[in-house]
Amino acid sequence: MLTLHTKIPHADAIAAQLVLPYELREKCRLRAMLDTGEEVAVFTVRGTVLRDGDLLTGEDQRVVRVIAAPEPTYKVTCANAHALLRCAFHLGNRHTQAQVGDGFLRIRADEVLKEMLAGLGASVVEEMAAFEPESGAYGGGHGHHHDHGQGPLAPIPLRQKIHRPGDLK
Repeated sequence: MLTLHTKIPHADAIAAQLVLPYELREKCRLRAMLDTGEEVAVFTVRGTVLRDGDLLTGEDQRVVRVIAAPEPTYKVTCANAHALLRCAFHLGNRHTQAQVGDGFLRIRADEVLKEMLAGLGASVVEEMAAFEPESGAYGGGHGHHHDHGQGPLAPIPLRQKIHRPGDLK
């Protein structure tokens, strides 16, 4: 079985793709299947989040590209920036992971949150989309694929409670 454990910035050749939803891209130990059908084990440092386009390699030097799988999400838009900011505040107040886009927020599908956002005047549309939430205050930035040579500005807590739709089940 191929074992992947190192992120690299670029590669001349890609051997395969690893298509994963966000929930699996934030795990530090994972067994999955490549698009080639080969089984793979992924071992990353606790707290590592694999982002769409990340490149991974292991002992045999093959390179695998991580692809964010489409998953059930809600795209949240509002009539104005103030209303969208209110929605972002209320999502943050509930420790909900959110992707911030140009004029929209994206969250995982969750009926309770959908109702809350609609009550705030937001338009909430179901869509299958790659989910790339903000990494948070201690996560080293906003998840773009370039490095400014800066690490986290504060120690990263090992465990931080984050609301996920399945938590209440």
